[in-house]
Amino acid sequence: MVSTSPSKEVLSIETCKEAEASRRAKWWYSTFHTVTAMIGAGVLSLPYAMAYLGWGPGIMVLVLSWCMTLNTMWQMVQLHECIPGTRFDRYLDLGRHAFGPKLGPLIVLPQQLIVQVGCNIVYMVTGGKCLKKFMEMACTNCTQLRQSYWILIFGGIHFFLSQLPNFNSVAGVSLAAAVMSLSYSTIAWVGCLSRGRIDNVSYDYKKTSGVDSMFRVFNALGQISFAFAGHAVALEIQATIPSTPEKPSKLAMWKGVIGAYFINAICYFPVALIGYWAFGQDVEDNVIMELKRPEWLIASANLMVVVHVIGSYQVFAMPVFALLEGIMVKRFRFPPGFALRVITRSAYVAITLFIAVTFPFFGDLLGFFGGFGFAPTSYFLPSIMWLIIVKPRRFSANWFINWASIFIGVFIMSASTIGGLRNIVADASTYSFYT
Repeated sequence: MVSTSPSKEVLSIETCKEAEASRRAKWWYSTFHTVTAMIGAGVLSLPYAMAYLGWGPGIMVLVLSWCMTLNTMWQMVQLHECIPGTRFDRYLDLGRHAFGPKLGPLIVLPQQLIVQVGCNIVYMVTGGKCLKKFMEMACTNCTQLRQSYWILIFGGIHFFLSQLPNFNSVAGVSLAAAVMSLSYSTIAWVGCLSRGRIDNVSYDYKKTSGVDSMFRVFNALGQISFAFAGHAVALEIQATIPSTPEKPSKLAMWKGVIGAYFINAICYFPVALIGYWAFGQDVEDNVIMELKRPEWLIASANLMVVVHVIGSYQVFAMPVFALLEGIMVKRFRFPPGFALRVITRSAYVAITLFIAVTFPFFGDLLGFFGGFGFAPTSYFLPSIMWLIIVKPRRFSANWFINWASIFIGVFIMSASTIGGLRNIVADASTYSFYT
């Protein structure tokens, strides 16, 4: 059993009861929740990452990331009920079991929060930018608003949606978001294909100084890491699936994950490869912004991105809401209920909205958060926990695969965090804030 005392539990008793009552999801719930969590803003920046990595390295990193994260996702699905009769419903719970009650939260919680909060900030930026683009194309005679205002409008939607109580209550929003992700990804690569290559397209590496080029390559690794983000909420998604000895939750969850990764592949690879083929080194960090014709279709794609990131924001925010409400109940004796939800969730939405309006650097944010949070949670933390809990035979194939994931993941984390942070600082020095 997990060695944690009641005083150290973050979730309140009421939240735990609510979680038990909500275990009624089917396998396809895990598919669209995982798709919503994974296929988001990151897919639109993949051609931009390819522009810094080039054909060979870019394809290699994409394929390697897809395979590695599918393996670590399988590990998390298996570890959800690695002790008979006990379900690790959160990444934090599994971390406590693997690393101990004191070390576990110090290792896992910061990384998971970076992923969830980072995603929410990036989705605020993405939603605002795409909403602005949609309105500019749909109403050419309207007065144009600043980008900051559009981000504020997008954020305002979440002050209402954040009051939905749990994962099951956002199932409809998540399903719509999953459908939108497949739709706008298809529009992106089909639009690039139909447009064809731009005049004088070049596949040479982007012309920058040697030092800047190195940091941009590091940032590109983080952008690809950001595209594989579902692990941070995988256990929370699996927690909604019922489980019995005859039919454990891992069977339904894995079935859903396979479906999600299939959709992931048919979204990511065409967008990355065809987008880079069409625009080469001149591609923007959001490939949809490159497309101009037909206007109605590109406007629709931008609106689809808005719908998708609305759902994605909620999928990543739900575990944070549970954590914040648990802290308010346990440590500050705040009575659970509607007032608690309004105060804590509105405060969280306001904070992520403020950061998004202040630092709307889409590509740089992807690289920074992709390296700092996504590489650990998606690439190597599951492998470390697998080695500790399952203890595969030393020098076996399983042992080597996990150590390879750890070394590759640590490198991606270090390089992309440095590159992303440096690029944010560099871009902020020439940016006029709140314009």
